[in-house]
Amino acid sequence: MNKRTKYFLRNNKLPVFLAAILFLIVLAAVFAPWIVPHDPYEINLEKAKEPPQKTYPFGTDAQGRCILSRMIYGARISLFVGFAATVSALVIGILFGTVAAYFGGVADNIITFLIDVTLSLPGLLVAIAITVVFEPGISTVLTALCIVGWAGFARIIRSSVISIKGRDYVTSALVLGLSRKLIMLKYILPNIVPIIFITASLRIGVFILSEASLSFLGLGISPPEPTWGGMIASSVNYVETAPWMAFFPGVALAVTIFCFNLIGDSIKDYVNVLDNRI
Repeated sequence: MNKRTKYFLRNNKLPVFLAAILFLIVLAAVFAPWIVPHDPYEINLEKAKEPPQKTYPFGTDAQGRCILSRMIYGARISLFVGFAATVSALVIGILFGTVAAYFGGVADNIITFLIDVTLSLPGLLVAIAITVVFEPGISTVLTALCIVGWAGFARIIRSSVISIKGRDYVTSALVLGLSRKLIMLKYILPNIVPIIFITASLRIGVFILSEASLSFLGLGISPPEPTWGGMIASSVNYVETAPWMAFFPGVALAVTIFCFNLIGDSIKDYVNVLDNRI
């Protein structure tokens, strides 16, 4: 870790704290089968809608299932969907964005048109339409989020590549006779890595919220698989009598999205600091 990074972290302790919270959430999701206090799928109507207590720290739902256990298992789905959708949309966005910016011409016109059309459509409605047409499940949710999310990445990557392509060292590489493929791999892609990290960290939270929205509408992951959005949806009729059923999954969702968004902003600030000092 260099001095600039240490200095930035010392003066930005909140992102470090939030990163620690995210790390704990990820650990809980990874080791869910070994740390959950109860079987998240076990139905026990005799213990339905019990308030938070020692045996059930977050209470139980309408079927008597442990809310804490279901939240931990739900974190696995939310984080997996968030990361997988981000990586898939990012790969497509990098491919189309770099091709459009670097080669220009007809390729740029076609890809730019596709980007504009995709971004002009309401993303959530498109995702809803896709999940309605195809069989519900993680693969369908990932496909829907990837289709509505790639264009945002592609536009940012395209703009970044166009900016870098006009710099002197790229022009010099062309004059020296280096191939376009080599210039792309050696000079352009490494310089857009910070932008990729910033955009990806901000989009993970968006994809997690989108998955929760689809699950809330009953179009995401099918029950009895626990998801934060599905848990909130199933508690709508019990908000007054058993508010903990919606409160704890809602807090987990809000905290996770907040952490990703603020960490993304911090990465952007760190990159800006480095750029200003170079």
